Amino acid sequence: MDISKISYADRSEVLVQALPHIQKYHGKTVVIKYGGNAMINEELQDAVMTDIVLLRSVGVNVVLVHGGGPEISDMLKRIGKESRFVGGLRYTDEETVEVVQMVLAGKVNKHLVQLLNRHGGRAIGLCGLDGDMITATKHDAGEDIGFVGDIQGVNTGILCDVIENGYIPVISTVAGGKDGEVYNINADTAAAQIAACLHAEKLLLMTDISGLLRDKDDESTLIQEVKVSEIPSLKAQGIISGGMIPKIDCCVEAVRRGVLRTNIIDGRIPHSILIELFSDAGIGTMFSA
Repeated sequence: MDISKISYADRSEVLVQALPHIQKYHGKTVVIKYGGNAMINEELQDAVMTDIVLLRSVGVNVVLVHGGGPEISDMLKRIGKESRFVGGLRYTDEETVEVVQMVLAGKVNKHLVQLLNRHGGRAIGLCGLDGDMITATKHDAGEDIGFVGDIQGVNTGILCDVIENGYIPVISTVAGGKDGEVYNINADTAAAQIAACLHAEKLLLMTDISGLLRDKDDESTLIQEVKVSEIPSLKAQGIISGGMIPKIDCCVEAVRRGVLRTNIIDGRIPHSILIELFSDAGIGTMFSA
C-alpha cells in the first residue's frame, strides 16, 4: 500500500481509533498461536513479526506459540516416512517424535526467534521441555496414536520471568512426560492452556480462513461474535464441524478458564493481529462468555 495516497485525515483517524485499544492492552498479556499460510508466506511472515514487535513496543506482553506441520511433513518425506493423521492429530511413533522435536524446537523455533530479532524485537525460543514448562501424559482417547500428549500442567514461572525482562517468548509445543518421554502437543491446545494459565487478556488463533462461517463455502457469512453458550447449538446445526471443532473447543476452554476473549483470525490478511487488537471493527470471529 502506498501510504502517500492516504489522506492526512484518514491517517490521523486510524491513530486516534487505535489509542484506546493500545491503552486497554498496555501491560496485559496476549497469546498468539501462529501457523498456517501466514507461517510459510514470506510477506505475511514479515507482517506478523512486525505486528508482534509493535505490540511489545507499546507495552503489550506477547507470547507466541507456533506450529510447524508442513515443515514436519516435509522432513518426514525426506527420510521416506509418510505422514498419517488420526482425528486431526499426527500419528507420532518413536522416529516421528524425534523429527517433531528436531523441527519444532530446533529449525522452526529458532527461525522465528531470528526473524523477530531482525525486526527489532527481543525474542527467546523455548519449548515445553525447558524448565518443565509443559508436562503431559500420553493421549489415550480412542486409537493409539503414539507419542501425542495431553497437557497436564503449565509452569508459567519461566514465561513470567522472560516477559518481565522484556523478551518475547516463542514456544514450540513439545512437552515432557514423568518418565522422560517426549510428547507432540497440538499447538492450538497448547496456546489455549498457556493463555489460561497466564490469565491472558486475549488468545488469537491464526488460521487460513476468515473465521467461523454459517456457510463454509461463503465467506460473506462470517459470524463475528459467538457466546460460549451458543456453541452446542452451532454444532448441532452443523455450522461448527470438521476441523473447526477442535479449534473452537480450544477457544471455549480458554474462555471458561478465564481468558476474556478468544479470536479465530485470518492469517492470510497482512497485519490481521493489529486489525483485531487496535481497531473498533476487529477481524475474524470472537468467542466470549
